[in-house]
Amino acid sequence: MRFDDRGWSLDLGRLLDALVPGTKALIVNSPNNPTGWTLSRNEQQAILAHCRTHGIWIVADDAYERLYYRGMSAGDAGADINVAPSFFDLADPEERIVGTNTFSKSWLMTGWRLGWLLAPQALVSDLGKLVEYNFSCAPAFVQRAGIVAIRDGEPIIARTRERFAQAQTFLVDALKELPGVHAAIAPGAMYAFFRVDGVRDSLAFCKALINAEGLGLAPGIAFGPEGEGFIRWCYASSVERLDDGVSRLRRYLQSRRLR
Repeated sequence: MRFDDRGWSLDLGRLLDALVPGTKALIVNSPNNPTGWTLSRNEQQAILAHCRTHGIWIVADDAYERLYYRGMSAGDAGADINVAPSFFDLADPEERIVGTNTFSKSWLMTGWRLGWLLAPQALVSDLGKLVEYNFSCAPAFVQRAGIVAIRDGEPIIARTRERFAQAQTFLVDALKELPGVHAAIAPGAMYAFFRVDGVRDSLAFCKALINAEGLGLAPGIAFGPEGEGFIRWCYASSVERLDDGVSRLRRYLQSRRLR
């Protein structure tokens, strides 16, 4: 992944070069936590063709697919513009693709731990064993909640997506006004993953920030060494709270410059 003023992007050539013969699987989280980056249809086609050639499985983590703000490109006319591009739009039923999904994000059921898999029929029996011997089944009341979410949840998703899109625009615009902060609008998910000049230890920065200003953000290092120097802000909140948070971050950054 690469970051510049336009946001996060995938170095597709480097990815395909890494997917050498003998690679077992590629795991792709799109829309992405923590960056909000989302695979384009053209990128999916290239990845799928490459993985077909070499017999590589694709595990598509689609937890944020309904939290997608950009809409499809003109070449995807007729597709649902409210859902991020999916490998399953391109794949045959028995292809080497497994999709993982959850009610936690789009349906606002975080903590209920209910989700589902899409997989070739040949895998279903073994996946059933995996479920049975690891966690057996979800509680009955959570299963009923999932039924209600599927049956009645579309208006909730639409309102949530609109609210999050507005929150993202507000937060990113506000962050870009802060000296030394580099942020960009992302196509999906619910996070701003931004860089702060001079931050080389994101964990220490976030600890100092919460102690000084009571603002809790996630250090980029929590997502691997490639995230060092970045900070993740979840904007699934009201504009009023986000505005207050930006004020706290501004005060903290000013205090750092004065030291």
